[in-house]
Amino acid sequence: MSDVTEATEMGVFLLVLMTLWLYLPGFIANTFAMMWGKWLPKTGYGPWPIDGGKVMSDGNRMLGDGKTWNGLIGGSLTAGLLCMLQVAIVGTSFDGASVFVSPLTGSEGAWFSIGGPWVTAYILGSFLGFACLLGDMTGSFFKRRRGLKREGDVSSKAPLLDTLPFAIMVFLWGQLFLGPSVLASSELLLPMAIIIVITPILHRSFNLIGYAIGWKDVPY
Repeated sequence: MSDVTEATEMGVFLLVLMTLWLYLPGFIANTFAMMWGKWLPKTGYGPWPIDGGKVMSDGNRMLGDGKTWNGLIGGSLTAGLLCMLQVAIVGTSFDGASVFVSPLTGSEGAWFSIGGPWVTAYILGSFLGFACLLGDMTGSFFKRRRGLKREGDVSSKAPLLDTLPFAIMVFLWGQLFLGPSVLASSELLLPMAIIIVITPILHRSFNLIGYAIGWKDVPY
């Protein structure tokens, strides 16, 4: 895509930042899901575990109480609101001189381009959020198959399974399903690979911030 080819002249570091910006709803969806999973039950609604309490043949829950419908749905839809905010900040057109590219760049004719820029942004952000949370659930599934279980409000430590599945899923779904959008551009493959490598560090940083402000019970 010519727009992204122009942007690659900024250098790899700035291209990594641009990729993070474009995929921001997907990368923050976990935080939104955590908020919905923790705060909504305080109003008397939920939590509703996705696995319904199902125990697998290994004696462990499929996903556990930490993965809920209120977190999945609320996190995905809130990611849609974030994408709308991004569009409100940067607009809908491409600016080759800026890292803050509109996430709607190149989306004309895409399946999610429905009902104008605001609806399009909302669908795109919700899609990225859902991909993130599906990847997170995949990681949780394999953690439990290894016997790494959540105990009360305390999750077991598994840095790679806590981080890489959601990052990989977000980028994979972006490349597979978001063409002809800028998010599916092949020029983003290198920065995506770099981000996947550094995601455990980013995830740890976000968790430390969440712990410091009282959103998380543990700093990991």
